[in-house]
Amino acid sequence: MEMGFVNGAEVTVIKYAPLRDPAEYLIKGYHISLRHEEAAQILIEKIDSQL
Repeated sequence: MEMGFVNGAEVTVIKYAPLRDPAEYLIKGYHISLRHEEAAQILIEKIDSQL
């Protein structure tokens, strides 16, 4: 939770590793790399970024 994993926080995928695991995410100013099995434990809702 200290790194921004709270309800309502916006998460952006920055890049994937060459074999697509892990991926780098941006959340509340932090760059975080997570493996897919770790990221699968986080509930997200996709929003349209072209508002």
